[in-house]
Amino acid sequence: MLTAASVVDNGQRHWGRFLRTPSNANPAAAFPGLKGAFESFRTKEWVGFTITHREFFSSMIVQDAKYLLSSEWYLSDIASQSLAQHAANLLAGSVRLPADILHSQVNFAAKGYHIHYGFSEQQVVITIDLAQTKTAPAVHGKILLDAAKAAPPLVVSTRLPKGSMYTNKIIFPASGAISVGNRASVFDPSQDFAILDEHKSHLPYRTTWTWGTFALPVEGGYAGANFAIRPALPGQEEESCIWTPDAAEPLANVHFTQLRDDPRSDWSIESTDGRLDVLFSPLGHKGVDQQLVLAEIHYLQMYGQYSGILRGENGTWEFKEVHGVCEKMDMRA
Repeated sequence: MLTAASVVDNGQRHWGRFLRTPSNANPAAAFPGLKGAFESFRTKEWVGFTITHREFFSSMIVQDAKYLLSSEWYLSDIASQSLAQHAANLLAGSVRLPADILHSQVNFAAKGYHIHYGFSEQQVVITIDLAQTKTAPAVHGKILLDAAKAAPPLVVSTRLPKGSMYTNKIIFPASGAISVGNRASVFDPSQDFAILDEHKSHLPYRTTWTWGTFALPVEGGYAGANFAIRPALPGQEEESCIWTPDAAEPLANVHFTQLRDDPRSDWSIESTDGRLDVLFSPLGHKGVDQQLVLAEIHYLQMYGQYSGILRGENGTWEFKEVHGVCEKMDMRA
């Protein structure tokens, strides 16, 4: 496990798994001058959270594609199956995502749409202020994430075919409250949590991936998993792990099997070594289909429930109907 404080030191990038989140995660620092500027432009960046609450599924993201800055938020009520969605765009360069995410601020402010992340050593504060639209209710709230009780991070720096990837993922207990329309929901940190997803990746012009994540509170912390398949180079680390209260244990060779010829049908997901063996049952979805001259995006995120078994180095967890997400991306950009 790498213990370096920076992804790049003296022009050389570190490759592999980090024990802790680096205080400087700027991959373009490996390249001088105009080459660094080009690499920075080609780097797709985002910072988002998957929110697990007893009553709803929710997710939010701020993403910088360099030619466009965008943000999305959604919440699906479990009981009613209703879906509320908000989104906004800003001019490229309006917001810069920080290299030291855990000691920084991210502020996305557009007309009627404001999301703010405030990171510190003690907590992360997520502030949401979204005005009512023709299709979605107003959303207001403040979610407090306890950094002192966060799970061990999953941090991976890896080479990709014609590109590279850096990702940082952390589970935080959540407190605070959020109101959606006239309904207010309070977070219970013993049950509710958020999973940070930070990416700084130089993706190839054409890229695909299938990805999923979930977690559950257990004695001493969290058990869960993050798992993905994408075009990869032999011998490089994968963006996969099994979370235990003690570590983000490396995971590899994950297989996704669609049980019916319908992307919204159940999925069987397992690792070759048997440490991950789950069934994902979607309850809803959101998607993006865009066909432009030089860019194309086909994206489907499903939210639903995982059931199965996790086998960590020091424990095994069986579970049913745990909240989580699973997504597929096919992008040309």
